[in-house]
Parts: sequence; C-alpha cells; structure tokens
Amino acid sequence: MRYEGTVFRPPSEADSLILQVTIGCSHNRCTFCGCHKEKRFNIRKLDDVQRDLEEVRPYARHVRRIFLADGDALIMPQRMMVPMLEAIREALPYTERIGVYGNTKSILKKTPEELAELRKLGIGIVYLGVETGDQEILDRVHKGTRLDDTAAAVERVKAAGIKISVSILLGLGGVERSQIHAERTGEFLNRIKPDFGAALSVMVVPGTPLAEEQARGEFTVPDAYMMLEELHTILSYYEDGRMYFTSAHASNYLPIRGWLPDEKKEMLEGIEYVLRARNPRYLRPEYLRGL
Repeated sequence: MRYEGTVFRPPSEADSLILQVTIGCSHNRCTFCGCHKEKRFNIRKLDDVQRDLEEVRPYARHVRRIFLADGDALIMPQRMMVPMLEAIREALPYTERIGVYGNTKSILKKTPEELAELRKLGIGIVYLGVETGDQEILDRVHKGTRLDDTAAAVERVKAAGIKISVSILLGLGGVERSQIHAERTGEFLNRIKPDFGAALSVMVVPGTPLAEEQARGEFTVPDAYMMLEELHTILSYYEDGRMYFTSAHASNYLPIRGWLPDEKKEMLEGIEYVLRARNPRYLRPEYLRGL
C-alpha cells in the first residue's frame, strides 16, 4: 500500500487498516496544527485506491475496521465517495465499520440522505475536532467554523445513525482565556452530547503560527495543573446524554476514561486528588508526551 507523507489517525483506530483516500486537509489553516503542512490537499483516484485494496486483500480479507485518511476525507463529493466505499466492501467484505475524519463544513455539505447512504455503505463513525466551545478562540486559531454550525453538523451525523466522536484541545486559550475556554467547552459538550469525547492537550509545533505567537509572547501554554483544572471544569458541566470520554491521548498529563454522566463523580475526584497532591509522579512526564 502507498501512503503520501505522515498519516495521522485517531487513537481508537490503532488496530484499523489505514486506507489513504485523500491527501492532506482541505482546510489546513488552523494555527495550532502542523499535521499536513507539507501536503497539498487532493483526492486520490479510485483506480489508485483499488490497487491498494487489491494489494492488501490477500493479507487483510478478514479485517473488521478501516480508517479513511487523511485529515477530512468526508469532504469527498458523494459521487466519488460512494464508489470508493463500494470498492472497499467488495475487496474486504468482512469490514464492520469504516471511520473517517470530518469537519463542520464537510458534514454540512452532505445532505441527511447522503449521510444515510454512507451509513449503509459502512461509515460507522465520524471524528470531528471541536477544539473549544469559545467562539473567540475558534476565530483566533482560524478554525473557520461557527459553534451553531458545528452543533448542527453533530446533530446531522447522529440523525443518520452514525456515531460521532469529538475532540477538544486543553490549553488552546492559553493562560489568558483558560477558564473561559474550559467553561464554554463544557457547556458546548453538554449541548451537543456526542457519542464519544476526547481531550488532547495543546503542544506548540515548531513552524506553526501558534509557535510564532508564543515566540512573540502573545501565547503562553498553561502548565500541567492548569490544564487539569480545565479538564475538571469541562467534565463538571456534563449533565445528561451518555458519552464515553477519555483523556488517554499521549499529549495529556493525566489519562482518565469513563462514561458520562454515570462516572463523572469518580473522574472528577481523580483529577481533584492529583490537583491537591501536586506530585509530578502522578503526571505523564514531558519526554513521554507527544502528538
């Protein structure tokens, strides 16, 4: 199989077959992200994807899960995506779920009927980077989305019978907007009630606009304990609607996981214990953190 550049996938897709159907990210302007800067966005030809499927077919015929890379493969027009999904089903008939990154724009470009069609063809989960519930921060990092649109996108995915997994980024507001970021992100998660939620922690990537802001003294990364305070605040806002939430990503200082709101009390108490102790031994060391 052929891959162009570094390929990223959600942690929960670690055991999935990674099939690259698009190159890069169609937006690729977020100030904090350095994942696809070396790539120019394009959609791979169906013939190329089919050749990859034929190559892997003898070794992965019984594969159960597939993840479609790169950054937002859902942006593919329906007339191109449907044949690719059909080719996957033909080559790997035991596939039970296909996952894909999406963004607010790519989701809303799909009609409810188109999303339902994708569900029938195997799309079982869409991963969406929400990042924050604070519109000012979203504008500052050039996310290119409005919160009301993102809420509508989440609802459209759920209505199609597709699972939605959203990620948030601890520390994205810097020290200055840390509390506002946490409160509004908690409120927004409680509003959209995704099936899955994941927290990552901001890590300044060299060469990004965020790194330039940091160098000019315009952005200060919150320390580990401030990020844990953000996480505590975010979780405290969640009231109803079952969501499996995790902070197990390698960028985080403290891995926690559990069902909200059922296990919220235990999760909050775990964070509180670490915040009281202020013992670095309870935190993931810096040399083990990564994106």
